[in-house]
Amino acid sequence: MIEFERLHHVSIAVRDLKKARRFYSEVLQLQEIERPPFNSKGIWYAVGPHQLHLLEHPQGGTLRTGEIDTVDGHFAVWVKSYKGTIEWLEQAGVPYEARPQSVAGFAQIYVLDPDHNIIEFDSPYGS
Repeated sequence: MIEFERLHHVSIAVRDLKKARRFYSEVLQLQEIERPPFNSKGIWYAVGPHQLHLLEHPQGGTLRTGEIDTVDGHFAVWVKSYKGTIEWLEQAGVPYEARPQSVAGFAQIYVLDPDHNIIEFDSPYGS
């Protein structure tokens, strides 16, 4: 049996690392962390005790082109405040799909990054 300890990181492909950095560093304000000197281009971020790895994919073959599709691959981040997250996204001009009373048992907000990677923000109802 595998004895799992925790999720370490999620990696997603991006087409343009500079554009992705602006979104993740400036709009979402994630903390960039040191990345080893791989031969590929990428950026790593701390998300609580976990990591998000952005990898520049020059051909773009693995990237989505559609709109928010909540049954497509995505990653989710638990946030403290549903209302605060909505306010932040609106101030930043980031379109979102909100589900304040989701059947999931918690509120959900979905956004797309510049490469159409789906990001889900989750929080307690009414937060």
